[in-house]
Amino acid sequence: MRLGLQIPDFTWPNGPTALGRELATVARSADEAGFDYLAVMDHFFQISVVGPAENDMLEAYTTLGFLAAHTERAKLLTVVTGAFYRHPGLLAKAVTTLDVLSGGRAILGVGAGWNEEEAKGLGFEYPSTKERFELLEDALQYCLRMWEDTEEPFTGKHVRAERMLNVPQALSRPHPPIMIGGGGEKKTLRFVAKYAQACNLFNTPDLEHKLDVLREHCEREGRAYEEITKTVYQPMDTGEDGEKTDELLTELQRLSGLGVDAALGYMPRVHDTSRIERFGKEVIAVAAGF
Repeated sequence: MRLGLQIPDFTWPNGPTALGRELATVARSADEAGFDYLAVMDHFFQISVVGPAENDMLEAYTTLGFLAAHTERAKLLTVVTGAFYRHPGLLAKAVTTLDVLSGGRAILGVGAGWNEEEAKGLGFEYPSTKERFELLEDALQYCLRMWEDTEEPFTGKHVRAERMLNVPQALSRPHPPIMIGGGGEKKTLRFVAKYAQACNLFNTPDLEHKLDVLREHCEREGRAYEEITKTVYQPMDTGEDGEKTDELLTELQRLSGLGVDAALGYMPRVHDTSRIERFGKEVIAVAAGF
């Protein structure tokens, strides 16, 4: 079982003036502790399950570039980008740039997106659900085309491009892996089977059913289910003094038994790097054997 650390909250005790220095320390600590993935959300306002909208939030791809400079091994991604936030040309170029500058460690984490409050707050178009999924499929097709050795024009349902020039090209081969987030059974999981190398699901009671649905889509698409890296959003919470460590390990072992390959999630008070160091010794080292 591989583990990933997502950092969703940047409202830390010492405030924005210390944030760059402290985030660099957190990134190095997570990398050295053995986390396989280092992730951020792609939001512009804080989301309600984490805190008030007014809490500190950093732009995702600028932050991932910063994290790349302070790590050596962890894969870098958003969990996940809303496809309608960026033109797919900008998105493909951002992920390519991250891949080149990190030495081939970028993953495109993407989904249809959902946060109407921040979209309208900042003046982004907020399309209908149908159109958001059309934009997601356009983005998937566009990015895959950008990572091919071709400059042929692209025509999607909403996006057109005349020359798909992408220089320098991504280091990852055949391209940076694509992770699609969400558990929608008709479209999202079908897109995983058709376009992606990984999915990200929530750890809910219907998780096993979602995996079965993904398997069915893979069969219809002629895709090997085993080719898909199954990831689950799971908080990395061992308690204030480690009292929840056994509980977390039990849950990670259960997820592994369902065929989940990796768990990614937040760690409370992640700015206290002693928690990350302890987590590496007491959880990552053990979970590697699941």
